[in-house]
Amino acid sequence: MPDTPDSPVTRKSSITQQTLSLGEQQIRYTAIAEWQTLFEHEKPIAEMFHVAYLTDVKEASQRPLTFVFNGGPGGASAYLHMGGLGPKRVYFGACGSLPKPPVRVVDNVESWLSFTDLVFIDPIGTGFSRSLPQDKDDRDKQSEKANTLETDKPKEIEFWEVERDLKALGEFIQRFLSRHKRWLSPIFIAGESYGGFRVARLARKLQQEFGVGLSGAILISPALEYSVLVGSDYSLTFWATLIPSFAAVAAHHNRVQWAGEPGNLQAHIAAAEQFARKTLIPLLAMGDAMTSNERQIAYQQLAGLIGLPVTFVERKAGRISIEDFARELLRDEERIVGLYDASITAIDPFPDRMTYEGTDPTLDGLYRLFTGAINSHLRDTLGVETDLSYHLMNLETFNAWKSDLKGEFNKQGFLGSVDDLRAGMALNPYMQVYIAHGLFDLVTHYFASKHLADLMKLNPEIRPNLTVKHFQGGHMFFTWDESRSLWLAQMKAFYQKATV
Repeated sequence: MPDTPDSPVTRKSSITQQTLSLGEQQIRYTAIAEWQTLFEHEKPIAEMFHVAYLTDVKEASQRPLTFVFNGGPGGASAYLHMGGLGPKRVYFGACGSLPKPPVRVVDNVESWLSFTDLVFIDPIGTGFSRSLPQDKDDRDKQSEKANTLETDKPKEIEFWEVERDLKALGEFIQRFLSRHKRWLSPIFIAGESYGGFRVARLARKLQQEFGVGLSGAILISPALEYSVLVGSDYSLTFWATLIPSFAAVAAHHNRVQWAGEPGNLQAHIAAAEQFARKTLIPLLAMGDAMTSNERQIAYQQLAGLIGLPVTFVERKAGRISIEDFARELLRDEERIVGLYDASITAIDPFPDRMTYEGTDPTLDGLYRLFTGAINSHLRDTLGVETDLSYHLMNLETFNAWKSDLKGEFNKQGFLGSVDDLRAGMALNPYMQVYIAHGLFDLVTHYFASKHLADLMKLNPEIRPNLTVKHFQGGHMFFTWDESRSLWLAQMKAFYQKATV
């Protein structure tokens, strides 16, 4: 078989010795960048790329080991790898602002390597992870489908659905623990965005189906229940849980009527939380049954909290979408705010058009930074040799993703993971769970998780095992210097609690 970018022949492991300097502390570790084979019916079907950072200590089996992945679906682990957890990170401005080119990679003094070994996993179709070339029998079967659309689909599509994706991660973790003799280590899993959905599902599945006991599960800006993350004229929760994030963003840009002492952000968002629960949900639930006077009072309160004109709030009947908010907040300045970090603004390229037609200044702006950083780190620092392209965010994966769901309700995309998280916590009453969000994230807004946590009905015995926190910043709040430092201190305490 000739060497091609998709051939396993070109996929060579890279093992290097590295040192991370944390002030007077020197952490020596082995960096392993390689592909791990996945099997089906004892036949290799795919190779999952990963980077493991294993510290050089005598009692390695007693050291915590954390498996990390991102979301999308279709996102590689580079966002967490080079954004906040790994030994190297992308340089950002102090408050997460995007620096001018070229990208800078710096030592990460807040790396989690100070208290856990790390394994960054790229699901199939992301990063360097690929399905393997088909054998002759598979090719013959495929040729029989020559007149169908199936031949136009990449082999990776088999992995692009909820259950198969989770199974692949479970199989990977099992094989890694066996290969590296780490079955007795305290095991943690951490995921961002859709990766948080994966963590919640795996909190049950890893323990129940793969025999992997978990000491802790970390959900970073997670998308937990899709029914809370989309809205319609006939739903309530989505619109209400957005309001505290809108209030936080508007306060950050000083566009609000302060609820309490001017400049007190925490007091303002606390008032927004109360309004969302006690005023907006009844307003939306009653609809036209609420008197015009009562509705007008609520609209004025809402407008003051989130910094929008009361006429706009009234026209939208209290249902403000994230796209509307992002464009309207600073419309008088012809600027829009980012969806993933609304503290960041950009010029609206089409201020006179009815709908916004520009790009998102946060997610789209990050692409150049992380693409440059991960390629430099893997190819130059770690010495990975491959002609494969690193898929940072594979939109083909995102667009082709399937949900293996039951029932018409779930077929419409309303899948969730909180039940599995609850079951995993009950199955293992020692497992600690930590949920973290950025206040200025409009996509996976923090109050959605806080609201869901209040509805989990956890037994008093395990309720203290769940921690929900929010930080200054957006979807990747850890790009903010102060938030990354605060988060590091909290995670050290979390790991300590989970392993004593």
